[in-house]
Amino acid sequence: MKKYAIIAAGGTGSRMGGNVPKQFLLLKNKPLLYYSIRNFLDAYRDLEIILVLPVAFIDLGEEIVDAYFDKEKIRLIAGGDSRFQSVKYGLGIIEEEDSVIFVHDAVRCLASVDLIHRCYEKALESGSAVPVVVSKDSVRIANPENNEAVDRNKVMLIQTPQAFHGKILVPAYNIDYKEKFTDEATVVEAYGLKVTLIEGEETNIKITRPIDLLIAEAFLNNRLSNL
Repeated sequence: MKKYAIIAAGGTGSRMGGNVPKQFLLLKNKPLLYYSIRNFLDAYRDLEIILVLPVAFIDLGEEIVDAYFDKEKIRLIAGGDSRFQSVKYGLGIIEEEDSVIFVHDAVRCLASVDLIHRCYEKALESGSAVPVVVSKDSVRIANPENNEAVDRNKVMLIQTPQAFHGKILVPAYNIDYKEKFTDEATVVEAYGLKVTLIEGEETNIKITRPIDLLIAEAFLNNRLSNL
């Protein structure tokens, strides 16, 4: 089965407070983007990566690819104004719908090879795989009038990579964009299909604020010490 990974790196990273998008920030002297690409290439040798970048940072992305990777396995394209549009652009250059397609946030740089493998196997079995972790915190739903506690064991925190059979994901992205589309699972559900949840990883954090870099470095150091 053909494998593709669309790595969504089109964000500007405004919450990090710098001029450089967060996917280019350094973690142990390598950009976050390096780790996200490396994890997928380590998982599958026959996988093709589609790297979606802000148009102003295509050159920087090419420098990273040239420095660390075999360029034949990675295609770079410019993203759109939203995650939905960026992923749609990535899907637009996929030639084989008979495939499994991963979509991954570039700033989730610690997704393990094991998680990638489990997503692939579940997508082969059921058509989709969305990794989640159960909320550890108490959760309340708030509105202007009041707020209400909900069972935190029923609250799933969504991660990436999310994997889908190409015959599901490609046509799903032909529907009209809606603001509620925050990930691929919401798009596929709007297309009329259910998604399958699998167990995610506590270390698969999304780098959004400066403190997350410190946490990621600690996780990475622990992982390297256990090799």
